[in-house]
Amino acid sequence: MEKYHIITYGCQMNESDSERLAGQLEHLHYRRTETPAEADVIIINTCCIRESAENKVYGKIGELKHLKQRNPNLLIGITGCMAQKNKKALFARAPHIDFVLGPYNLHHLEELVSQKQQTVASHTLMTDMRAASIEDFTDITAKRESNVFAWVPIMQGCNKFCTYCIVPYVRGREWSRPLASIRAEVEQLAQEGYKEITLLGQNVNAYGLDFKNGTDFSDLLYTVNEVPGIERIRYMTSHPRDMSRDMIDAIAACPKVCTQMHLPIQSGSDEMLRRMNRGYTLADYMELLDYIRIRLPETVLTTDLIVGFPGETEAMHADTLRLLETVEYDMAYTFIFSKRSGTPAAAMKNQIDDDTKRRRLQELMDVQNEISLRKNQAMVGQVFEVIAEGPSKKNADNWFGRTSGNKMILFPYQAGMAVGETMQVRVDRAQTWVLTGTPQEGRSTAI
Repeated sequence: MEKYHIITYGCQMNESDSERLAGQLEHLHYRRTETPAEADVIIINTCCIRESAENKVYGKIGELKHLKQRNPNLLIGITGCMAQKNKKALFARAPHIDFVLGPYNLHHLEELVSQKQQTVASHTLMTDMRAASIEDFTDITAKRESNVFAWVPIMQGCNKFCTYCIVPYVRGREWSRPLASIRAEVEQLAQEGYKEITLLGQNVNAYGLDFKNGTDFSDLLYTVNEVPGIERIRYMTSHPRDMSRDMIDAIAACPKVCTQMHLPIQSGSDEMLRRMNRGYTLADYMELLDYIRIRLPETVLTTDLIVGFPGETEAMHADTLRLLETVEYDMAYTFIFSKRSGTPAAAMKNQIDDDTKRRRLQELMDVQNEISLRKNQAMVGQVFEVIAEGPSKKNADNWFGRTSGNKMILFPYQAGMAVGETMQVRVDRAQTWVLTGTPQEGRSTAI
């Protein structure tokens, strides 16, 4: 039996894409192997959001060269954002690659592999955008990593063109998947026993705007909330510019939608937001938060922040520190600005030196870590519903699950415990990134 091996870099969208790549290979009766040396087909699903991610991919591609030399019939393919960005340059740098597929062409994998003899050493390049309908590459049956939690892609691309971001250039313009197609997938997942879904898009709350018929993300939430069997609905990622009061009302009205909201601000300085082309001011953002906290008082709020963007002064950095202290996010994902060729920010004047970037990053992390710990400590003694995800990687005697707000709780394994079991856990101890607790009596039956 022939085998495949998929290596995935980057975001949850890439993880979802890899599941759909695996689904095509499984349809051809290939079976997964965790060992590249055993594989007949190797796919690297790539990310290019930061230079470090791209360098990792090139390093991994280089590692595969000796496998190709040992087995000339080995099929090696590159997919994802880096495939779209670098195209033919990948073949020039690594001639042992056989094919390159952009994000809009993933559905061609089965065709290429079924014609393996012609594909090997062919340097096949498929990077056309909008060359197919969106259903062609979203409706592919996925070979999922979990039988409890599922990614559900709802759209492709982004129209925002933040000056630091490569995504619009490699994922294209916003293109929404039909509502009926998404609901059909969610209904199938429910029938198969899945409990939690995550709706995926570069900017989920722009969903449906390209239909130009009034459909938006609110309609999608109401629709999937109706599907029996699904217990939790997550979504990522939201853009403050497109988050409307109607959407917040829909989240409040849909009991299955989780209480975590990831709302990236990127900076606490209006001048930085303008230079980033974010499309809102700090006042706009704070007004939005005020409404969220009125309608969704239990919201666990997380964000993204970039330090060292070109032209960022100490005063602007201080604005961001002040924002953290004012908003008190449960968690903030902080990043050092990384130049990406082809984006406007890469050519901007007043680039910030690396030492200053690292110092500012640490200052943000110090403030946020204190807030995160304080927020978690406030949960001690309370009981939360979690869905058991299985044993911890560090200690198999400890299992873990996540609250509706996406806080991870570790708890001791008990006889009969099963992955996918919905259970109540009391928080006994809090750390900055994780909670520990004890399962309570009256656990629900596992699926």
